[in-house]
Amino acid sequence: MDWEQLELNPRVVAAVKRARVRTAREILSLSGPDLQRLTRLSQADVHHLHLTVAAAYRPGLPVTALQLLRGECPSLEPGRRLTLGCPVLDGLLRGGVPLTGITELAGESAAGKTQLCLQLCLCAQYPPEHGGLGAGAVYICTEDAFPAKRLQQLISFQARLRPDLPLALTQGLPFSDNIYVEHAPDLGALQACISRRVPILLSRGLVRLVVLDSVAAVFRSEFEASEARERAGPLLALAVALHRLSHSFSAPVICVNQVTDAVDDSDTARCHYGLTDRRALPSLGIIWANQVLVRLMLSRLPGGTEGSGGSSVPRRLEVVFAPHLPQAACLCSVGQEGVRGLPAPARCRSADLGSRRGSGAAALDTGHLKSTPGVAGFSLCKQGDPSHPHQKDLAPKAQSDR
Repeated sequence: MDWEQLELNPRVVAAVKRARVRTAREILSLSGPDLQRLTRLSQADVHHLHLTVAAAYRPGLPVTALQLLRGECPSLEPGRRLTLGCPVLDGLLRGGVPLTGITELAGESAAGKTQLCLQLCLCAQYPPEHGGLGAGAVYICTEDAFPAKRLQQLISFQARLRPDLPLALTQGLPFSDNIYVEHAPDLGALQACISRRVPILLSRGLVRLVVLDSVAAVFRSEFEASEARERAGPLLALAVALHRLSHSFSAPVICVNQVTDAVDDSDTARCHYGLTDRRALPSLGIIWANQVLVRLMLSRLPGGTEGSGGSSVPRRLEVVFAPHLPQAACLCSVGQEGVRGLPAPARCRSADLGSRRGSGAAALDTGHLKSTPGVAGFSLCKQGDPSHPHQKDLAPKAQSDR
């Protein structure tokens, strides 16, 4: 540590060097009396030394309750949300996705999870007065190629999805120029991306949304089902890194998760969080679940057909748990313009929704569902670029769901 860069008396710096204290960590971990004994400095000098080192290494200035009350720190206001681009879906989440913490979107294959993540990448680019964040998004793929064709289709239908916005806004934003794509096929590549590249994008203000699709793929490929103990360490380290990014930059983190079949009397079956009727539950167990702020489940319902104009297969988006939301659900569909919530009936019987959880589960609250410069390592999804490397990897059926 370069002590000369701190505003300290040269006498104090010399005493610290004589005591062979070399790092700020050592200074902050020693108590006042211990530091006095090692450096032979006065109590006032040691107190000033502690304060100076702590001030130099804290991430930011502390925020008082009075500042929050006056609205001087808008990034810390709990009421801010990232819109999903649909009044019905926003009503389910009471405004949208929280700006801090990990929001998990779990579901079976072809449920529409990737569709909703792409929609969030577009919504994040709208200005804050329209529910966005005024910045781009970083999309980390761990299993499939990035769906560039489907993204271009969503961009072309933004005016249909958001008819409440000015046409000049929905057609004037360079959406795909502000989506940074990274492919992380293994755990090492994912850790390098989260720890090195994503912080650069966030610190430059290029992005305010992080999407990880999917979190389970890298752990399923590198760890066997019986290696839960070995998997716990890297899984917790990833969650801590994501939380740090989210809270440091007020950036929502969306993690897509796969599902696994729950066997009776297994740990997965016991930790169902109210999904008592489901045989497929989110992967990665209780360790990952404890790191998630909001867990959403997206599932396909029986009936409907797939067509060139979109999918008429009904979906169900469900809040499994969240600190600020009740367990609730709404129906939605996936079309050419994206994911839309279906308006709830005038009176939706809670017993009909609650019966899916078993007789002992609390009824679902459905009353509120009524409408209310590039960085190395990333590829930019350029708008209208037919030469994108992943264009040829995708099937012509752009609206197919995952």
